[in-house]
Amino acid sequence: MKNFIPVFKDKNKASEDRSKIFVASRRDFLKIGSLATGGFLLGVNFQCSGPKGEVVTFAPNVYISFDSDNQVTLIAHRSEMGTGIRTSLPMIMADELGADWSKIKIVQAEGDEDKYGNQNTDGSFSVRMFFEPMRKAGATARHMLIQAAAAKWGVDPSECYTENSEVHLKESRKKVTFGDLVQDLLVMPLPDPAAVKSKELSEYKLIGTDVAIYDAKDIATGKAVFGADVDLPNMQIAMIARSPVVGAKIISYNDAKALAVPGVNQVVKIEGAGIPPGLDKPLEGLAVLASNTWAAKKGREALEIEWDLGPNQDYNSTAQLEAMAKSTLQNGKVRRERGNFNAAKSGAAKTLDKTFKIPFYAHATMEPIAVIADYKGDGSVEIWAPSQHPQWARGAVAGALGIELSQVKINVTLLGGGFGRKSKPDGVVEAALLSKAAKTPVRVQWTREDDLHHDFYHSHSAQRIVATLDGSGKLTGWNQHSVFPAIGATGNPDELHPSDGELGLGCTDFPFDVPNIRIETHESKAHTRIGWLRSVSNINHAFAAQCMMDEIAEARGVDPVQQAIELLGEDRDLNFAEETGGKYENYGEKIEDFPWNTGRMKKVIQAVAEKSNWSQNLAAGKAMGFAAHKSFLTYVACVVMVEKDANGNLNIPEVHYAVDCGVGVNTDRIKSQFEGGAQFATSLAMTSAITFDKGRVQQHNFDSYQIIRMPQSPKKIEVHIIPSTEKPTGVGEPPVPPYIPALANAVYKLTGKRIYELPFKI
Repeated sequence: MKNFIPVFKDKNKASEDRSKIFVASRRDFLKIGSLATGGFLLGVNFQCSGPKGEVVTFAPNVYISFDSDNQVTLIAHRSEMGTGIRTSLPMIMADELGADWSKIKIVQAEGDEDKYGNQNTDGSFSVRMFFEPMRKAGATARHMLIQAAAAKWGVDPSECYTENSEVHLKESRKKVTFGDLVQDLLVMPLPDPAAVKSKELSEYKLIGTDVAIYDAKDIATGKAVFGADVDLPNMQIAMIARSPVVGAKIISYNDAKALAVPGVNQVVKIEGAGIPPGLDKPLEGLAVLASNTWAAKKGREALEIEWDLGPNQDYNSTAQLEAMAKSTLQNGKVRRERGNFNAAKSGAAKTLDKTFKIPFYAHATMEPIAVIADYKGDGSVEIWAPSQHPQWARGAVAGALGIELSQVKINVTLLGGGFGRKSKPDGVVEAALLSKAAKTPVRVQWTREDDLHHDFYHSHSAQRIVATLDGSGKLTGWNQHSVFPAIGATGNPDELHPSDGELGLGCTDFPFDVPNIRIETHESKAHTRIGWLRSVSNINHAFAAQCMMDEIAEARGVDPVQQAIELLGEDRDLNFAEETGGKYENYGEKIEDFPWNTGRMKKVIQAVAEKSNWSQNLAAGKAMGFAAHKSFLTYVACVVMVEKDANGNLNIPEVHYAVDCGVGVNTDRIKSQFEGGAQFATSLAMTSAITFDKGRVQQHNFDSYQIIRMPQSPKKIEVHIIPSTEKPTGVGEPPVPPYIPALANAVYKLTGKRIYELPFKI
């Protein structure tokens, strides 16, 4: 996926509908790719005084600089939320450059699209989009360093190489530090792009290894700066009483009791989103500004507000989910078709017909939103935000304040989790509006209750699958009905069907060699804010499809692993465009660049079966389940083992993943993402659910929106990375989709109870 949100530069576009999924120009890649052609090459000479005297800095591009004291500084232009991207992208540059990683300095870029290109850290596409540009950035700098050293020594550049932030002369002890070459670099011409060559993969020393996250020590010792850690002089803390129902508006209010709370300074109304709420607008609300968080909280509690609750005040999510499931009994809008499913059904020896349901989910990031804004006297504003998408936030603020984009500065802090929630700029806009009104720096602080009540939720879903078998047990037909409120409906109430992009997440890209396939969708209206959550609609589609495949294997009397390999057919590249009317989006990538390859999927299935000892005879009281799913261009197979303890509680003693994500840049981070993904998915499967009644969220904190506790978590998670020289893909989101059906299938093997609805309890 290139991007969930179109990139924009004009403040007038700040309020336009950004609901289209996977729509972004490839210009970002091409712009950064111009590193190879000198488009971003600039020699910069900064001089400053310090303990060592004058320090001269040379920057061959916007991502790399060398000081004359041999400090190598790399710019991280993506947002760090635990994925390690602030480590992995600089790793690529450092490895290509030949820098000493132990002495690298990494600096977080501010939100500046013109300077750094796309900074939207969403959709597992950071490494995929920037692997080659980062290589080119490092290779260009390395080329210039070698040219400078070769000229100094009077040798051919081919006789030189870089290592440990030094240029070395082969077969000699002669070497020179990068810093000692800075003065020479300042007068060098830019290199011929054709002469700049990246290293071979076999030459890398960092890429493909375990590298600890750069910020680990600062995070562990409390030195790391997250949103709520920013403290400005004269800063006020704001808490906001937001619309309890999406679309609600304030009729009247009395703030006398709030203003009487010691420490409360001001009450400000925010004119917020109505219907539709949009993806970048704050909800309507009343903000209490105070000198401290406690006063702001108590002041908010003292507000007296009369609301017009609007058209969503009678909304009940349970009733809607039942209606969604019922709608799948009718013919829907055909989104993919192969063969003649009706003929397959009429001639079937056996038909399986199952409906799968999942609830709304909240992101529930460890760190609730905290954004600081400082509106200045000249009409400009400076922001400190844990933002996944600083450009979007910057544009949304410019539009809300009616100022030019150049007047908005976004400083990106570390994020305490994101999962897609912190790409939305509503909290950033709130802070900017309040700082302007208060004429002082303001921190908008969300609580856990705010977080759960006012999220952009992963939509609930009903999936009905009808599968047909002939007399010989062959799977002859697959009819999947998918119904859920679309993300696009948050900005466009007329969008009643899932988009092509959402369906391409595990539904219309059903890969198995079945002669008759029909994919249908049904109308479903959004009554709350819908957004993307880790792995997006892959959650719905993989749960239904992979649980159904397990049930089909049982009906056929075959092993589910062997069935998956059999139905994938011969090794080949799949193209779903013809059967979807040319509407398969492939995560925004050209299918020829990132094909759906059955051979790669079979390899991860075979690997996970081997590593998990799938064919073993398990002791009584234990069972294993299997599922495989490709998402965000990454192939993943999963085996989950379950058991019951002496008290009848479900335990998950062991999980195995096999993953093919192309070139694995930082294997430590790949493993960590899959380990965390298993924990995340266990919560979605067993404990977490958001429900609405009378338009309001019924869950308030972690007592009711439950995340798994340690006894419920998987105890041992093994991640088996398939070595590959293919283009890198993503690893943040792919762990989630196959895990949930693998767990559900294991529970069935253990208990004899099929799982058709999440969350489940046994």
